[in-house]
Amino acid sequence: MKFLALAALASLASSISIELSKRESPLDVKLEMTGNTELKASVTNTGSEDLKVLKTGSFLDETAVEKVEVFQGSSKVAFEGIKLRISTTNIPEEAFQVIAAGQTVETSFDVAQMHDLTAGGAFDIVSSGTLSYAKADSTELTGVVSYSSNTISASVNGAEAAKVRRAFLEKRSYVSSDCTGSRRTATVNAMSNCRSLALAASSAAGSNNAKLQEYFKSTTSSTRSTVQTVFNRVATECGTTSGGYADYYCTDVYGACGSNVLAYTLPSQSFMVNCPLYFSALSALSSSCHAQDQATTTLHEVTHLTQIRGTQDYGYGYSAVQSLSSSQNLNNADTYALFANAIYAGC
Repeated sequence: MKFLALAALASLASSISIELSKRESPLDVKLEMTGNTELKASVTNTGSEDLKVLKTGSFLDETAVEKVEVFQGSSKVAFEGIKLRISTTNIPEEAFQVIAAGQTVETSFDVAQMHDLTAGGAFDIVSSGTLSYAKADSTELTGVVSYSSNTISASVNGAEAAKVRRAFLEKRSYVSSDCTGSRRTATVNAMSNCRSLALAASSAAGSNNAKLQEYFKSTTSSTRSTVQTVFNRVATECGTTSGGYADYYCTDVYGACGSNVLAYTLPSQSFMVNCPLYFSALSALSSSCHAQDQATTTLHEVTHLTQIRGTQDYGYGYSAVQSLSSSQNLNNADTYALFANAIYAGC
């Protein structure tokens, strides 16, 4: 992993399909093309109660996180935007959106920022997933609500889409110094701890069926092999500050360090960023079950790298992980972070 005296970009929260509840969703999401690659999403609360949903990492987020899935024919167009890890404690009020019963809220974004549509032609676009929510008088996450939108077809001008994509990638700017002083020390220590956690987690995945079942919902040889492979790759990546796949930064230049964002990654460019909250709100390494710290946050972000696993952000925190399927947990960044924490803390 390389340190550059520059500044950075990169990671997200996803809106990929997760079936966490069998009950009918009160959210009605409609997509509409408003330009070549510009899209409007309208979400209506059809339920009888107000909903206070978390915007961060969802299609309500202003940053370039995964908000839709895009297909050209039968092929899915890869997501190339930002993946992030959010803090699940002390979340500020501004991170939420209250959708009153019967109310419709709208948000707009450009799909070409997050997907390579430069080939042009016909594309199908859909959004499905979950939104985390809190009670009206609290910012503590208490559950998730699912949604699934209509599918829309778009005829895209590839040249215009290329301009949008290029502007997004060139948004990154550089500063004269980045990971220095106490921030460099914290980051180096986090990488060292990340390596130790990953090695212990890899070993546990080979022998601890109870924990493998608890977090990954499976103890098959295939699951065991996948989990061990990911953790071994993480250990290798976290084991160097002068090589590896990613460039690591401590300065936010993509504007993705929101009020409850700890870190983010742009897998398509192999950039990783620690946000100010990473340094101010997290301990170096926690022995508390299901806690967030600098080491597991680094581990979470490393799994997002395409060379490691290319994980998604299907859900954050232990309760969300417990609601995911085995296949989803194998591709969920926080599942790896929580499993490593559980092995270290003896949960």
